[in-house]
Amino acid sequence: MGTSKDDSATDGDNSGGDLPKDSNSSLFSEGEKVLAYHGPRIYEAKVQKAEFRKKEWRYFVHYLGWNKNWDECVGMDRLMKNTTENILKQQALDKKQGVDKNSKSGRSAQTKPKASSEVKVDKEDTKSNVAKGKKRKTDSGIEKDSVSVKKLIKIQIPSTLKKQLVDDWEFITQQDKLIKLPRAPSVDNILTKYLEYRSKKDGMMTDSVGEILNGLRCYFDKALPVILLYKKERQQYQEVVVDNVSPSSIYGAEHLLRLFVKLPELLACVNIEDETLAHMQQKLLDFLKFLQKNQGTFFLSAYDDGSKVSEASVKGKDN
Repeated sequence: MGTSKDDSATDGDNSGGDLPKDSNSSLFSEGEKVLAYHGPRIYEAKVQKAEFRKKEWRYFVHYLGWNKNWDECVGMDRLMKNTTENILKQQALDKKQGVDKNSKSGRSAQTKPKASSEVKVDKEDTKSNVAKGKKRKTDSGIEKDSVSVKKLIKIQIPSTLKKQLVDDWEFITQQDKLIKLPRAPSVDNILTKYLEYRSKKDGMMTDSVGEILNGLRCYFDKALPVILLYKKERQQYQEVVVDNVSPSSIYGAEHLLRLFVKLPELLACVNIEDETLAHMQQKLLDFLKFLQKNQGTFFLSAYDDGSKVSEASVKGKDN
């Protein structure tokens, strides 16, 4: 997605109206049909739940005509009233993006809204050169233009790790924090620990597990600078990943978890037999449980001030 949700929700004239003067007064009500920004476009949605937390209103929305897996929690700046004026704004934006709503090709070319966990990873202008799947037509069907339904792997991220993703997003995009690098344990360390854990549990070293872990490492190193970093983390990446150093030896569990949000669409581009895909899915879910079991050890509970981390990285590089 070439444009971030944050950028698209602030750069254009997308105000849903004046903010309520009273924090107890929500601008949007539960059950209300609204228009919601997602990436560079606007979609019809319905407010499922509204709640006031951390001094702002948050809305859990369902995109109309889409599977509930893509439901997400958004801020007031992402929503607009479903008025004639805003519908015209939606149509004008679609026209600007080259989308013809009445044509099948136009509909299938639109970017798919992401699940709530995905939003946190792809919230800010993260760009992907990986081919995307096509837009869902209904809650039960997908236009099979490029990706077979059978080839889409479903990775269920445990709820505690989903919260980790949300906290990760808030630390970096809302509080201007950064993860101090290099991380310990690193991604390499975590993958090695998991291999040792499986070997001890199974009583033997399995080649298939090793291959999957090597694949994860390869995907991580390639995907990190392209789709796993927030905009505010890119300068830090340029400062710490030098001299052909692998990102998997520098970054830790926080960025590795972001990869699992992207894995389904990445694996959809690879020709994998159904049996192999099912086996891989089982192993990936087991790895996520391993991360969850060691969440207190692998993940940071708080991030550092972004400016201080950046200054420390520069000084370290100069020395």
